Amino acid sequence: MFTIERRVEQSKSWLALSPIMAIVLTILSGIIIFSVLDKDPWMSLYTFFIQPLTTGFGVTELIVKATPLILIGVGLSIGFKANVWNIGAEGQFTMGAIAGGGTALFLNTQESFLVLPAVLLMGILGGVVWGMIPAFLKTKFNANEILTSLMLSYVALLILSYLVHGPWRDPGGYNFPESEIFSDFAMLPILLEGTRLNLGTGFALLSVLIIYILLSRTVLGYQFKVVGLAPAAAKHAGFDRVKLIWLSMIISGGLAGLAGISEVSGTIGQLLPSVSPGYGFTAIIVAFLGRLNPVGVLFAGLIMALTYIGGENAQIEIGLPAAVTGLFQGVILFFLLACDVLARYRLRYKPFLKARDRE
Repeated sequence: MFTIERRVEQSKSWLALSPIMAIVLTILSGIIIFSVLDKDPWMSLYTFFIQPLTTGFGVTELIVKATPLILIGVGLSIGFKANVWNIGAEGQFTMGAIAGGGTALFLNTQESFLVLPAVLLMGILGGVVWGMIPAFLKTKFNANEILTSLMLSYVALLILSYLVHGPWRDPGGYNFPESEIFSDFAMLPILLEGTRLNLGTGFALLSVLIIYILLSRTVLGYQFKVVGLAPAAAKHAGFDRVKLIWLSMIISGGLAGLAGISEVSGTIGQLLPSVSPGYGFTAIIVAFLGRLNPVGVLFAGLIMALTYIGGENAQIEIGLPAAVTGLFQGVILFFLLACDVLARYRLRYKPFLKARDRE
């Protein structure tokens, strides 16, 4: 019979293989899912994972979708390394969009090159402030940051809904719940004419580089790792856990806020009741799929973005339901966590002995 034994140390090879195995198992599960839905599994897989990448426009849309996932994911990876579980990136993303978008609306009549920096700065500050609230509750009252950050996400969504249905609704928008279109001075520059690829992608790549250097080349990055791996040793070494909680929430909140304002000022161009299809929650999967490594998060963001693009394409081409996108994202997370078990435990085969043999 098989038994499970805990490893003395985590298997580095299994940790590296786990994301690849999760993706392969997800594709195999996709064959079963498409068959149950009475669709040709091979054509469905091609439509979902391959067809979006066969055109230049599809590739640029993949990058556009991956940009907020990468920005949020690299921010979350810092906190997760230190066991600070910021689950409220969706709210910080939304508050970044609100703060930056509100600034764009306030300065909508201004024609100045300073408008865009002001919009971006306010977007970052919006995410920072929303991330500081769980940090304060955690350090002051020991409130669970998972619950507080998650609940604040829904508060942010309700604030956005109130604003676009009320004071910020476009008076010339035929009563639709949306704000005015931002001026050109508040919009991120387009990098490739005829596409939606904008400067937000540059911010994502820059964040990957900066966070990689922070985690791998600085004392502060070392402190984040030690606090997460060995809290007792970190305390003995004099590392300030309270400071690291604040820093991780500020950095992750700021990057989520930057992702939010980059989305509305780079891709959408106005505020809507929902500015995110769930980027903040999907970025949690991105962070773990990338092994909390900024470079890994970059590739994981592209993979998860493909589920959005592929899901939309599958709805149009073969009539799959919209829920398939969320289904694939959930399946990836399930298999990732399942495969991670093998990094901490090993299967041992022990022959079953009869009572007479044991004697």
